[in-house]
Amino acid sequence: REPSARFPPAAGRYHLYVAYACPWAHRTLILRALKGLEDVISVTVVHPIWQKTKPDDPDDKHTGWVFGNKDGQPFVNTIGKGGPFLPCYPGNEPDPIYGARTIRDIYELSNDTEGKYTVPILWDKQLSAIVSNESSEIIRMLNSEFNEFAKNPDLDLYPEELREEIDDVNGWVLPTLNSGVYRCLNATNQAAYDEAIDIVTRAFDRVESILKKCRFLVSDSSLTEADVRLFVTLIRFDEAYSVHFKTNTRSVTASPALLNYCRAIYQMPHVAETLNMQHIKLFYYCSNPTLNHYSIVPRGTDFEMLLKQTIAEGEKHYVHFL
Repeated sequence: REPSARFPPAAGRYHLYVAYACPWAHRTLILRALKGLEDVISVTVVHPIWQKTKPDDPDDKHTGWVFGNKDGQPFVNTIGKGGPFLPCYPGNEPDPIYGARTIRDIYELSNDTEGKYTVPILWDKQLSAIVSNESSEIIRMLNSEFNEFAKNPDLDLYPEELREEIDDVNGWVLPTLNSGVYRCLNATNQAAYDEAIDIVTRAFDRVESILKKCRFLVSDSSLTEADVRLFVTLIRFDEAYSVHFKTNTRSVTASPALLNYCRAIYQMPHVAETLNMQHIKLFYYCSNPTLNHYSIVPRGTDFEMLLKQTIAEGEKHYVHFL
């Protein structure tokens, strides 16, 4: 907000590159929706299934996010099995700014070639530069820096009086749940998996115990960024993590407290529009053929249908905080 700031707040200047599949990117979509910034910051959603980003270079093994191409051809996974997958799924769009094929291309346009070509990206269209690719930074920018353009400027998901508590909750939810589930996925021996799943299970029980007593993680009356950061993990838990990551010691569906909590956030204005379970399942089950050679996507029990159901009696006050 300083006059000399490189990235001053402005309507129409910034663009979000995201994946519906990615929980870190999902955080930014939720903040954009809750704050009412849809007409202020544009967005493009990439294809859910990772593909080779330099397919014409046999020595380049990188796989990652690509843009949808409605004129493209169906394809198989990166080891030549599974599919055929559509070149464009509902919600996918081509890159509207540069016509880039991949997220890697966007990074390379900003001279970033370190190899971590992740989403989300908050992009400055005027300077052709990355503002940030760290979701925790982006959600705070969306929360406070664009209020003069937002439809819901008074909504504050990181209020000053709760910041210490929010930071404390984020401090243990991140390593034990948000990232903790990935430790289960990435375990290469039984001991490592056992240690990781114990951490996830204890953290799951901890948030459940809090949410049996309170409507939200930090404040009984207010949604905060801590809830957004937890929500994006919980709504992936039963459909993706429980099966693919082997986090099957617990289930959101089996927890009335957590299911109602997820329903409440999902049913807040415009949040449902940020959730695309098809993209989530395609990404997790089809992007890493080392773990799932034939990219078979489990059918599941339609967790999103449960989110659409009426919140249990006595919990309906959840939805009216906005």
